[in-house]
Amino acid sequence: MGSVHASVVLNRAAGRVGADRIALLRAIGASGSIAAGAKAVGLSYKAAWDAVQVMNNLFARPLVLPSAGGLTGGASVVSAEGVQVIAAFDAVEIELASAIARLEEGLSNSPLRPLLMGIAMKTSARNALRGTVSHIVEGTVDAEVVLGIAQGVEIVATITRASVAALGLAPGSVATALIKSSFVILARGEPGLRTSARNCLAGTVVAREDGEVGSEVTLELQLGKTLVATLTRASADALGLTVGTPALALIKASHVLLAVD
Repeated sequence: MGSVHASVVLNRAAGRVGADRIALLRAIGASGSIAAGAKAVGLSYKAAWDAVQVMNNLFARPLVLPSAGGLTGGASVVSAEGVQVIAAFDAVEIELASAIARLEEGLSNSPLRPLLMGIAMKTSARNALRGTVSHIVEGTVDAEVVLGIAQGVEIVATITRASVAALGLAPGSVATALIKSSFVILARGEPGLRTSARNCLAGTVVAREDGEVGSEVTLELQLGKTLVATLTRASADALGLTVGTPALALIKASHVLLAVD
């Protein structure tokens, strides 16, 4: 019978930072760039870029500080918090390995062995932005939850009062906003544009990837906080969405899901 193995996963609500992303983070720190880090761990630049955005969005402060220019590459610095995350991961991994070694013998013939499998929650939502609840406005059935994800950047979600209670949400609570990229509408205009969408977030295009019909556009809201939108390539062209272009992300509050650890 083979050995029992375990892996460390730093869970952040619906997001995860496992050994693969820690390896990428370590490689970026050693090489000083996302491109070189991606090559070192066998990832495409696009996959590494996406992983960096996910990690940055899941922590209060970015783990990687990329240079301006998005997918063009350039120097990147692993922040002090990124260094701490690597150190914490390594420390937990050492302790876990020691614990697993002690348990391995006793579990080899145990009927519980098949049940001891790592289970991680995954989501199809392209955007997972972690933040702190600033305030909640309760109605008769629904409630409006305001989540601060960065200095001056808030996302509003409308969920049921029952969901607020079930998730234990209150001012100061930490939660993650899950938003499908297809729910993010992009527009050009000044912040404060009048729209029926409860969320109108200003940012700058830092990446765009085109397919035959559709485009994926990444909007940087603040350093280390990004939002991905998918739209038709024709629409992206019509809006002139190129790297460096200012744009607005419009999201209905009812399209924002909230998750907690």
